[in-house]
Amino acid sequence: MRPIVEVRPIVEAAAVSRSYGSRLAVDDIHFALRPGELTFLVGPSGAGKTTLLRLINREVRPTAGEMWVAGIAAHLLKPSRIAELRRRVGVVFQDYKLLPRLTAIENVAFALQVADLRLSDEQARERSLDALEAVGLGDRGNAFPHQLSGGQQQRVAIARAVVAQPPVLIADEPTGNLDQDTAWEIMDLFEDIAAWGTAVLVATHNVEIVTRLNRRVLTLVQGRLVRDQPAGQTGRMAWLATS
Repeated sequence: MRPIVEVRPIVEAAAVSRSYGSRLAVDDIHFALRPGELTFLVGPSGAGKTTLLRLINREVRPTAGEMWVAGIAAHLLKPSRIAELRRRVGVVFQDYKLLPRLTAIENVAFALQVADLRLSDEQARERSLDALEAVGLGDRGNAFPHQLSGGQQQRVAIARAVVAQPPVLIADEPTGNLDQDTAWEIMDLFEDIAAWGTAVLVATHNVEIVTRLNRRVLTLVQGRLVRDQPAGQTGRMAWLATS
Protein backbone atom coordinates (compact mmCIF):
# COMPACT_ATOMS: atom_id res chain seq x y z
CA MET A 1 0.00 0.00 0.00
CA ARG A 2 1.42 3.36 -1.03
CA PRO A 3 1.79 6.01 1.69
CA ILE A 4 -0.53 9.00 1.50
CA VAL A 5 1.45 12.06 0.41
CA GLU A 6 0.11 15.41 1.61
CA VAL A 7 0.30 18.04 -1.12
CA ARG A 8 1.34 21.35 0.38
CA PRO A 9 -0.80 24.41 -0.42
CA ILE A 10 0.44 26.76 -3.11
CA VAL A 11 -1.76 29.57 -1.73
CA GLU A 12 -2.64 29.86 1.95
CA ALA A 13 -4.58 32.58 3.76
CA ALA A 14 -4.54 32.64 7.56
CA ALA A 15 -6.84 35.12 9.33
CA VAL A 16 -6.49 37.55 6.42
CA SER A 17 -8.35 40.85 6.60
CA ARG A 18 -8.20 43.95 4.43
CA SER A 19 -9.70 47.36 5.19
CA TYR A 20 -10.16 50.40 2.98
CA GLY A 21 -10.45 53.19 5.51
CA SER A 22 -13.31 52.26 7.80
CA ARG A 23 -14.72 49.65 5.39
CA LEU A 24 -13.71 46.04 6.00
CA ALA A 25 -13.57 44.45 2.54
CA VAL A 26 -12.20 41.04 3.61
CA ASP A 27 -12.64 39.80 7.16
CA ASP A 28 -10.69 36.96 8.86
CA ILE A 29 -10.35 34.70 5.80
CA HIS A 30 -8.86 31.20 6.10
CA PHE A 31 -8.36 28.88 3.09
CA ALA A 32 -5.70 26.99 1.13
CA LEU A 33 -5.34 26.14 -2.56
CA ARG A 34 -3.34 23.13 -3.70
CA PRO A 35 -1.63 22.38 -7.01
CA GLY A 36 -4.00 21.02 -9.64
CA GLU A 37 -7.11 22.35 -7.88
CA LEU A 38 -9.75 24.35 -9.78
CA THR A 39 -11.76 26.43 -7.31
CA PHE A 40 -14.60 28.89 -7.80
CA LEU A 41 -14.90 32.08 -5.76
CA VAL A 42 -18.51 33.27 -5.60
CA GLY A 43 -20.73 35.72 -3.75
CA PRO A 44 -22.76 38.89 -4.26
CA SER A 45 -21.28 42.05 -5.77
CA GLY A 46 -19.21 43.81 -3.14
CA ALA A 47 -18.58 40.60 -1.20
CA GLY A 48 -14.79 40.98 -1.42
CA LYS A 49 -13.94 38.62 -4.30
CA THR A 50 -11.79 41.08 -6.23
CA THR A 51 -10.02 42.21 -3.06
CA LEU A 52 -9.14 38.60 -2.27
CA LEU A 53 -7.67 38.11 -5.74
CA ARG A 54 -5.70 41.33 -5.37
CA LEU A 55 -4.31 40.08 -2.07
CA ILE A 56 -3.04 36.91 -3.76
CA ASN A 57 -1.33 38.97 -6.47
CA ARG A 58 -0.03 41.42 -3.84
CA GLU A 59 -1.76 44.39 -5.44
CA VAL A 60 -2.84 45.20 -1.90
CA ARG A 61 -1.40 44.12 1.42
CA PRO A 62 -3.42 42.47 4.21
CA THR A 63 -4.41 44.74 7.06
CA ALA A 64 -4.08 41.67 9.29
CA GLY A 65 -3.21 38.00 8.91
CA GLU A 66 -0.86 36.05 6.65
CA MET A 67 -1.05 35.40 2.91
CA TRP A 68 1.41 32.87 1.48
CA VAL A 69 1.78 32.48 -2.29
CA ALA A 70 4.14 29.92 -3.83
CA GLY A 71 6.24 29.92 -0.68
CA ILE A 72 6.43 33.72 -0.48
CA ALA A 73 5.05 35.63 2.50
CA ALA A 74 3.00 38.20 0.60
CA HIS A 75 1.98 39.93 3.81
CA LEU A 76 5.62 40.70 4.64
CA LEU A 77 6.82 41.38 1.12
CA LYS A 78 8.90 44.49 0.50
CA PRO A 79 7.93 46.52 -2.60
CA SER A 80 11.22 45.55 -4.26
CA ARG A 81 10.16 41.87 -4.23
CA ILE A 82 6.57 42.20 -5.45
CA ALA A 83 7.61 41.47 -9.04
CA GLU A 84 9.12 38.18 -7.84
CA LEU A 85 5.76 37.09 -6.45
CA ARG A 86 3.82 38.20 -9.53
CA ARG A 87 6.01 36.03 -11.73
CA ARG A 88 4.41 33.11 -9.88
CA VAL A 89 0.82 34.26 -10.44
CA GLY A 90 -0.96 34.32 -13.80
CA VAL A 91 -3.89 36.75 -14.01
CA VAL A 92 -6.89 36.71 -16.36
CA PHE A 93 -9.28 39.67 -16.47
CA GLN A 94 -12.84 40.12 -17.69
CA ASP A 95 -11.80 42.75 -20.25
CA TYR A 96 -8.74 40.85 -21.56
CA LYS A 97 -6.29 43.79 -21.21
CA LEU A 98 -4.42 42.94 -24.39
CA LEU A 99 -2.05 45.53 -25.85
CA PRO A 100 -3.85 46.71 -29.03
CA ARG A 101 -0.72 47.46 -31.08
CA LEU A 102 0.81 44.04 -30.51
CA THR A 103 -0.14 40.84 -32.31
CA ALA A 104 -1.42 37.84 -30.38
CA ILE A 105 2.00 36.22 -30.23
CA GLU A 106 3.62 39.53 -29.24
CA ASN A 107 1.09 39.97 -26.42
CA VAL A 108 1.98 36.53 -25.09
CA ALA A 109 5.72 37.07 -25.52
CA PHE A 110 5.44 40.34 -23.61
CA ALA A 111 4.52 38.32 -20.50
CA LEU A 112 7.79 36.40 -20.85
CA GLN A 113 9.68 39.68 -21.07
CA VAL A 114 8.01 40.90 -17.87
CA ALA A 115 8.79 37.56 -16.19
CA ASP A 116 12.47 38.14 -17.02
CA LEU A 117 13.19 34.50 -17.85
CA ARG A 118 16.33 35.36 -19.83
CA LEU A 119 15.01 33.81 -23.04
CA SER A 120 16.25 34.65 -26.51
CA ASP A 121 13.78 36.22 -28.93
CA GLU A 122 13.51 32.90 -30.76
CA GLN A 123 12.90 30.96 -27.54
CA ALA A 124 10.27 33.47 -26.44
CA ARG A 125 8.50 33.24 -29.78
CA GLU A 126 8.51 29.43 -29.75
CA ARG A 127 7.19 29.32 -26.19
CA SER A 128 4.52 31.91 -26.99
CA LEU A 129 3.41 29.93 -30.04
CA ASP A 130 3.19 26.78 -27.91
CA ALA A 131 0.96 28.66 -25.47
CA LEU A 132 -1.29 29.89 -28.28
CA GLU A 133 -1.52 26.38 -29.68
CA ALA A 134 -2.48 25.11 -26.22
CA VAL A 135 -5.49 27.48 -26.22
CA GLY A 136 -6.45 26.64 -29.80
CA LEU A 137 -5.06 29.75 -31.52
CA GLY A 138 -1.83 28.50 -33.04
CA ASP A 139 -2.93 29.84 -36.44
CA ARG A 140 -3.79 33.36 -35.21
CA GLY A 141 -0.45 34.45 -33.82
CA ASN A 142 -0.10 37.35 -36.25
CA ALA A 143 -3.61 38.71 -35.66
CA PHE A 144 -4.10 41.93 -33.73
CA PRO A 145 -6.67 42.03 -30.90
CA HIS A 146 -9.22 43.94 -32.99
CA GLN A 147 -9.11 41.12 -35.55
CA LEU A 148 -10.14 38.55 -32.94
CA SER A 149 -13.51 37.75 -31.40
CA GLY A 150 -14.07 38.26 -27.67
CA GLY A 151 -13.58 34.57 -27.00
CA GLN A 152 -10.36 34.53 -29.02
CA GLN A 153 -9.06 37.58 -27.19
CA GLN A 154 -9.73 35.85 -23.88
CA ARG A 155 -7.84 32.79 -25.14
CA VAL A 156 -4.86 35.01 -25.95
CA ALA A 157 -5.12 36.51 -22.46
CA ILE A 158 -5.09 33.01 -20.96
CA ALA A 159 -2.07 32.04 -23.06
CA ARG A 160 -0.33 35.19 -21.83
CA ALA A 161 -1.19 34.31 -18.21
CA VAL A 162 0.22 30.78 -18.37
CA VAL A 163 3.14 31.11 -20.81
CA ALA A 164 5.62 31.60 -17.96
CA GLN A 165 4.19 28.47 -16.27
CA PRO A 166 3.12 30.10 -13.00
CA PRO A 167 2.01 27.74 -10.21
CA VAL A 168 -1.06 29.92 -9.55
CA LEU A 169 -3.69 31.27 -11.96
CA ILE A 170 -6.37 33.71 -10.79
CA ALA A 171 -9.25 34.91 -12.97
CA ASP A 172 -11.70 37.72 -12.21
CA GLU A 173 -15.03 37.18 -14.05
CA PRO A 174 -13.22 35.75 -17.09
CA THR A 175 -16.46 34.83 -18.90
CA GLY A 176 -18.41 37.97 -18.00
CA ASN A 177 -18.21 39.44 -21.52
CA LEU A 178 -18.74 36.16 -23.36
CA ASP A 179 -21.76 34.20 -24.57
CA GLN A 180 -22.49 30.94 -22.77
CA ASP A 181 -21.04 28.64 -25.44
CA THR A 182 -17.77 30.58 -25.50
CA ALA A 183 -17.77 30.70 -21.70
CA TRP A 184 -17.81 26.89 -21.64
CA GLU A 185 -14.84 26.79 -23.99
CA ILE A 186 -12.91 29.08 -21.66
CA MET A 187 -13.79 26.92 -18.67
CA ASP A 188 -12.55 23.85 -20.54
CA LEU A 189 -9.20 25.63 -20.80
CA PHE A 190 -9.15 26.33 -17.07
CA GLU A 191 -9.81 22.66 -16.38
CA ASP A 192 -6.90 21.75 -18.67
CA ILE A 193 -4.63 24.22 -16.89
CA ALA A 194 -5.56 22.77 -13.50
CA ALA A 195 -4.80 19.31 -14.86
CA TRP A 196 -1.26 20.53 -15.61
CA GLY A 197 -0.82 21.02 -11.86
CA THR A 198 -1.65 24.73 -11.59
CA ALA A 199 -3.82 26.02 -8.74
CA VAL A 200 -6.67 27.87 -10.48
CA LEU A 201 -9.03 30.26 -8.67
CA VAL A 202 -11.92 31.72 -10.70
CA ALA A 203 -14.19 34.48 -9.39
CA THR A 204 -17.52 34.31 -11.18
CA HIS A 205 -21.24 35.08 -11.08
CA ASN A 206 -22.02 32.37 -13.64
CA VAL A 207 -24.32 30.04 -11.69
CA GLU A 208 -24.61 27.44 -14.46
CA ILE A 209 -20.86 26.98 -14.79
CA VAL A 210 -20.38 26.67 -11.03
CA THR A 211 -23.12 24.11 -10.55
CA ARG A 212 -22.43 21.98 -13.63
CA LEU A 213 -18.68 21.70 -13.15
CA ASN A 214 -19.20 20.75 -9.50
CA ARG A 215 -15.75 21.84 -8.33
CA ARG A 216 -14.76 23.30 -4.99
CA VAL A 217 -16.58 26.58 -4.20
CA LEU A 218 -15.56 29.35 -1.80
CA THR A 219 -18.47 31.66 -0.97
CA LEU A 220 -17.90 35.19 0.30
CA VAL A 221 -20.61 37.35 1.85
CA GLN A 222 -19.80 40.82 3.19
CA GLY A 223 -16.12 39.98 3.28
CA ARG A 224 -16.54 36.75 5.23
CA LEU A 225 -15.89 33.25 3.94
CA VAL A 226 -19.24 31.69 4.83
CA ARG A 227 -18.92 28.40 2.95
CA ASP A 228 -16.16 26.15 1.59
CA GLN A 229 -17.82 23.39 -0.41
CA PRO A 230 -15.56 20.55 -1.56
CA ALA A 231 -15.67 19.35 -5.15
CA GLY A 232 -18.60 17.08 -5.78
CA GLN A 233 -20.80 18.74 -3.16
CA THR A 234 -21.86 21.91 -4.96
CA GLY A 235 -25.54 22.53 -4.33
CA ARG A 236 -27.40 24.88 -6.65
CA MET A 237 -29.80 26.23 -4.02
CA ALA A 238 -27.04 26.60 -1.43
CA TRP A 239 -25.02 28.74 -3.86
CA LEU A 240 -28.04 30.80 -4.91
CA ALA A 241 -28.88 31.56 -1.28
CA THR A 242 -25.91 33.92 -1.09
CA SER A 243 -25.84 35.28 -4.65
